[in-house]
Order: sequence, then structure tokens, then C-alpha cells
Amino acid sequence: MLENCQYLVGKKGLIVGIANEESIAYGCAERFKALGAAQAITYQTEKARPFVEPLAKALAAEIFMPLDVQKPDQMEALFQAIRDKWGRLDFLVHSIAYMPKEDLQGRVVDCSLEGFLMAMDISCYSFIRMARLVEPLMSSGGCLLAMSYYGANQVVKNYNAMGPVKAALESCVRYLAAELGPKRVRVHALSPGPLKTRAASGIGKFDELLELAERKSPQHRLVTTDDVGAIAGFLVSDHADALTGNVTFVDAGYHIID
Repeated sequence: MLENCQYLVGKKGLIVGIANEESIAYGCAERFKALGAAQAITYQTEKARPFVEPLAKALAAEIFMPLDVQKPDQMEALFQAIRDKWGRLDFLVHSIAYMPKEDLQGRVVDCSLEGFLMAMDISCYSFIRMARLVEPLMSSGGCLLAMSYYGANQVVKNYNAMGPVKAALESCVRYLAAELGPKRVRVHALSPGPLKTRAASGIGKFDELLELAERKSPQHRLVTTDDVGAIAGFLVSDHADALTGNVTFVDAGYHIID
């Protein structure tokens, strides 16, 4: 079975978005490590570093660097370090999103321009910037993964203005897949169901969303970061070479239920 094979041995990956052991990005990175991949791990700020560094060590990260995606010099330095260390990159995971609390918890119609633009820059446009920088490092092909959510497709109570931002991200995935496909660079979005992560706690009444997902999903359960990591591990591998441009739901079937 695929889960018992180290089918990412020799692969090099960049994981962006680990904040703590509950992060979706960390669940993916744990699976990548188990499958044999070498990894580069980032942390957002010096304040975050003490929380992320032990996780990077547990993952045997070969590169550990700061990345605030609103600082172009940090992003360029990161990709230069990858070029210097490995000379290439096989996969990238973009698992970051942010919107100011007052905008996230308010109505879409009341969202501030500043808050919306910040959310678009961090949650969506940063993926485009990474794709541009990683393209020369994927001369033999590769895979880019972005994390989305069901609220991109349907109106989800209390998800508010982050819904349109994630919809933009999913559209970018399709366009990037079309543009980079001739170079054998595949692009996907993963859309996990509600997860008990610290980042999700900023969504209003999130406990109610968790209860609803568990009750309504066909499997009557919540997904875990390991569930997401298992699918991510497959998608970045050569086994998924014929797949690109997809939004893959990892939500125990919740998205099919009205």
C-alpha cells in the first residue's frame, strides 16, 4: 500500500504556514517526513520562532528561515537559500491566511478596504508570488498546494469576507495550473473540513461549525491534520502526475450534503 512506502524519498519540499503542532501545515510536514522527503520550514516572526523551531527539528528540516509574506526580501532570500542548498524544489505547501478580526467577524458588506486587501495579499497573492519564484526551481516539474475551505464555494455562517478571498485563491490555482502545466508543474487546492486548530479559533462560533460538520458529514466525524497530510503526500508525489488544477475536499464528505 502507498501509505507503507517512502515514495517521496529524494523529493525536496517547502512548507509555509506551520505555527504550532495543531497546524494543518505541520500535519502535512509530518506525513512528508514519514514518506522520505527533505523539507524547508519557515516561521513568520521572531516571536513565533520558539514555537516552530522544535517542530522543525522534529521534522529534520534542512532549511529553517523566517518568512513574512508581506516582506518581499524575506521571500526572495528564502528561495535563494533553497537554490543554494538544493538547486531545485519538488513541491511547495502554502498554508497561510489572515484577515483582521474586526473584518473577519463582521459582514462582508462592512469589510474595510484595508482589511480586505491585507487578506488578499497574505492569503492569495502570496501564493502567486511563490509560484513565480519557484518556477525556475521546478525545471523538471513539481507541485504547488494551497489550503482553501468550503466557504469559497458556499456561504458559510461566520466565515464572512474570508469566503471571497478563498474563492480568489481557488481561481488562482486553476489559472496557475493552466499556465505552469506545460512545464509539468501541477497546482492544487486542498479544502479541509473544519479542524480544531488555533488559527480557526478566530472564526466566530467555530464550535458550532465543528458540531455541524460532524453531525452532517456522511462519515459523522471531523477530519484531522493527518487526514489532510495523507492526501497532500499523494498529490505532491509522482503517483498524482496526471492530476492538476483541482480543489480536493478532505472533509469526510461534508461538502456534498445540503
